[in-house]
Amino acid sequence: MPATSVMPAALRGAVEAELADARGARTTSDARRLSDRYLADRPADRPIVASPDDAAAYVTARMPATFAAVAFALAQVRDAVPHLAPRSLLDLGSGSGAATWAAWDVFGSLERADLLDYSRPMLAAAERMLAHADLAVTTTLADASATHPTAASPSDPTHDLAVAAFVLSEITTAQRTAVVERLTAAASGAIVVVEPGTPAGFRRVLAVRDQLLAAGWRVVAPCPHSGACPLAGDDADWCHAAVRLERSRAHRQAKAGERSFEDEKLAYVAAVPPDSPDAADLPAARVLRHPQTHPGHIRLELCTAAGEHERAVVTKRDKEAFRAARKVEWGQAWRTGPRA
Repeated sequence: MPATSVMPAALRGAVEAELADARGARTTSDARRLSDRYLADRPADRPIVASPDDAAAYVTARMPATFAAVAFALAQVRDAVPHLAPRSLLDLGSGSGAATWAAWDVFGSLERADLLDYSRPMLAAAERMLAHADLAVTTTLADASATHPTAASPSDPTHDLAVAAFVLSEITTAQRTAVVERLTAAASGAIVVVEPGTPAGFRRVLAVRDQLLAAGWRVVAPCPHSGACPLAGDDADWCHAAVRLERSRAHRQAKAGERSFEDEKLAYVAAVPPDSPDAADLPAARVLRHPQTHPGHIRLELCTAAGEHERAVVTKRDKEAFRAARKVEWGQAWRTGPRA
């Protein structure tokens, strides 16, 4: 089973308040339309969420999973960079603020968040919901008609943490490069980029990873190394993780689903600046798939600190490693060391 995400009470209350006046049938139909548009995975020449009804549909159907995915990624970053205690955040392409909520939940140190998006209804929803969190929040409407709507401004403040979550699929390749440049200019502590856990999402994340490494940044998650990705040339496989989240009644209705949960898959990369203190606690490996439990042993598929894609077997004879293998989930750090 994937790692489980629990939405904080403040966010649950914010979502409920935001949707109090939403029209159920309209929200459900809008949610399905938005879901189809996001699944199309192509650049947008105008905001996908263009109305308050669209924003309500997004908050209902997509915000919980977006929060869960970003919170999972940030938790891996927190574990890999113990000294990271961000007080300020840049949420680039913020939408309704799911990544800001995730950073607020994962890092108890967060005090200020600057959100930028080109959808006015999404920013308005973000402002209303983040009023339920103890954060100083500013929002900025990006110019969607600009060649690079997220290009950096010389007056931009620096932030301890900069995040771009589920943004790159909506923009062109040139704009993606500009987004990463803005993130590196804005962040003094860490950058995290999250995309859908699809082959296309992984390819976008891999391009970001290459750009960050070329700029001298050091990767801290999910990779336990800054070498070449061992899955980069594998057309049949890609690096991604999964997180499980509970579905509310409204969420189930919007997704036309009966299950009380859903599994959100994600691909991501996190990096720290070239001058960052060398205090990253990188694991021996990262678990690439669901651990396979068999009588007397557990099989793990790993990306190791040596930059290798390995399949390991942990047996009951190695009690410490076996206990760890029984607890570890897909996408989490493996700190006991691989067993060939």
